[in-house]
Amino acid sequence: MTESVSPNDDLQPIAIEREGDGAIVITWDDQSQTRWTASELRKICPCATCREKKRDSGDAAAAPKPTMLPVLSTAEARPVRIESMRPVGSYAYNIAFSDGHSSGIYPFAILRDKGNE
Repeated sequence: MTESVSPNDDLQPIAIEREGDGAIVITWDDQSQTRWTASELRKICPCATCREKKRDSGDAAAAPKPTMLPVLSTAEARPVRIESMRPVGSYAYNIAFSDGHSSGIYPFAILRDKGNE
């Protein structure tokens, strides 16, 4: 009988390196690595505002049809980049993006388990 192994929630990042302007690679204390692009991280932002937007956009049939295309700011029109990452306690990172968004707190569990989203 084979048991499935669940990810270790106690794993800690030991290094974070930039990969060009568009990605980061996180090395964990078990020496495994997780690669994230800035756009992937921005898309899964766990902040309350982004969660609300995702929830509201879930029913496309109920949403009113726009009569005009939205106007994008210069920052929104450019490819998103990670501007900074700050530790939050010993369990997460706050990530600031080039589009001005910086309220997301990404727990290590999210950053670690990319394949299990």
